[in-house]
Amino acid sequence: MKTFCGRANPTTGAMEWLEQDENYDYHQEIARSRYADMLHDKDRNMKYYQGIRAAVSRVKERGEKAIVLDIGTGTGLLSMMAASAGADFCYAIEVFKPMANAAVKIVEKNGFRDKIKVINKHSTEVTVGPDGDMQCRANILVTELFDTELIGEGALPTYEHAHKYLVQEGCEAVPHRATVYVQLVESKRMWSWSKLFPVHVEAEDGEKIIVSPSEMENCPGVPSVCDIQLNQMPLSDFTILSDVVTMFSVDFSKPVRSASTCYSVQLEPVKSGKAQIVLSWWDMDMDPSGMINCTMAPYWVKSTSAFQWRDHWMQCVYFLPNEEPVLQGEKVYLTACRDEYSVWYKLQKARGEEENKADVRVESPVCRCQAHLLWNRPRFGELNDQNRTRQYIESLMKVLKTDSVCLCISDGSLLPVLAHYLGAKQVEYYFFFKANRLEDKIKIIEARPELLTSSHLDDKKISVLVGEPFFTTSLLPWHNLYFWYARTAVTSHLSSDVTVLPQSASLHMMIVEFQDLWRIRSPCGTCEGFDVQTMDDMIKNSLNFRESKEAEPHPLWEYPCKSLSDPQEVLTFDFRKTVPQHCLSTEGSVNLLRTGKSHGAVLWMEYHLAADISVSTGLMQISNEKWNPHCKQAVYFFSSVIESETVSDLPSAVTYAIDFDTKTGEIAMDFKL
Repeated sequence: MKTFCGRANPTTGAMEWLEQDENYDYHQEIARSRYADMLHDKDRNMKYYQGIRAAVSRVKERGEKAIVLDIGTGTGLLSMMAASAGADFCYAIEVFKPMANAAVKIVEKNGFRDKIKVINKHSTEVTVGPDGDMQCRANILVTELFDTELIGEGALPTYEHAHKYLVQEGCEAVPHRATVYVQLVESKRMWSWSKLFPVHVEAEDGEKIIVSPSEMENCPGVPSVCDIQLNQMPLSDFTILSDVVTMFSVDFSKPVRSASTCYSVQLEPVKSGKAQIVLSWWDMDMDPSGMINCTMAPYWVKSTSAFQWRDHWMQCVYFLPNEEPVLQGEKVYLTACRDEYSVWYKLQKARGEEENKADVRVESPVCRCQAHLLWNRPRFGELNDQNRTRQYIESLMKVLKTDSVCLCISDGSLLPVLAHYLGAKQVEYYFFFKANRLEDKIKIIEARPELLTSSHLDDKKISVLVGEPFFTTSLLPWHNLYFWYARTAVTSHLSSDVTVLPQSASLHMMIVEFQDLWRIRSPCGTCEGFDVQTMDDMIKNSLNFRESKEAEPHPLWEYPCKSLSDPQEVLTFDFRKTVPQHCLSTEGSVNLLRTGKSHGAVLWMEYHLAADISVSTGLMQISNEKWNPHCKQAVYFFSSVIESETVSDLPSAVTYAIDFDTKTGEIAMDFKL
């Protein structure tokens, strides 16, 4: 059975109806899941197994039967650990039906059919009693319901319900407790992901400064956590202002309350500076004594010998509503507030005790300026990148004249303001111009490119067409080719000698070996001695459905890799001309110059703004594989990773075939080792 799905094509801008298999959403869910990453997390799996063995032993020592409740069982791994450790019976709950079906097969394949019952329900719908899903309440509660923020996947309400209705009072819990840690830092780099810094422009009539409006400057932003691989953030990018302190703990063996609450800790800054960022992570004690501990602490807190790479649990970056100056040794109060699913922070100077108590509740941050809804954090960082802005200024200075009529096509861009300050007579666009008193200088056009009329342009022809290009709908690097389609749509409004900036773009690629990212697509086979091949097959089947032939976006500054080939330009797109009717195709081979495992190809775009000025959305420096930190690059994993093939002889080259379908805006690619 087929179904029609409507979508706005991110590259062409067209509204499309696509015929999809009825299982398309399910296959996407499985193919893009992090199950493989979790199964490859040796530290997590080992600690869970140790904790489960210890919990079963404690129950048995009391002369009780060990009845286990495993909420969010996934593959059934934790239930199989419990059964293997001597549990008398396990109830494994999994709400996602395809996953529950896989768990049944995995449990049977490993010989635990009589010990484990898989229940395909949400835990809040599970019944207990002679005719219920569970015969009796469990005395061991095992879960893995955590995300990078700890509570973002609904762990608290799930635990709250389980303690009320599904487990015995005084039950054992694995994990036994979780503890959230915080550290106060100053970081221009991370702060640039939340605030727009002033932009200095050297114009003919003196220096101009682009400033953000006060409502943006004072906006607390959005409450969603910024989760990143902090282990890739060098110490030179932030200044530590406080020691690591415990913010709060949750004991999972006792009744849990999910209702909103606040926690406060007193900090004594170890250095003076501007408090801007709260870095946070958590650890889990798998047993009451805390001897079996699994931690997400970053490299500067724990020794690298204990480091375990994982992508399903990272670290959190929280932005304080405003930066607060702090003095070494002068105490401050950090308040963390949480609801059922998220956490946010506020810093206050130490004051009278009663005054602090009255002011302890902090409302969840709500974006009032709209910018935090339009731009994500990397986009803020991109707009604050002075080197990048300088390249656009230099390019605009080359092409703008005093009589230039300029049209800008990009989402939420500074280019119109730059164009005005650099001398353009008329600029058509939209943005926050009131703060810079430019409402009468820059005209906002609220129309799609294909609906542009002469009256929109006051019957003038466009002499300079500019774009970064950047569009909020873009996921993969080439989706920003929407600029080319928009340029084609407005052709009749362009002067015969129009200047287009950027004048062209090119698609580049490089073959790489990833340090760790390959794990998210690699089969596991066995995990802690249990056969999980069924899960591997399920993921492979969903990847083969469509996703394995597609690239996926990843911010490679967070995921180290080694280049095995030199970067290679594979396709070019000339924005001075309209989009051609025919496909753009290329094929060839890339020589592998360095030894290593060819995990995949990385692809990115470069935009050629003017003579000798280009900006890259990918590789910035080949010598140390430095990637553009504001953009996600496209990663195409080779089948040898997905199918865990062992390549007997190291290949000397990779052949490729890449086709850009100009009608659909999609790029199809194929690689052979």
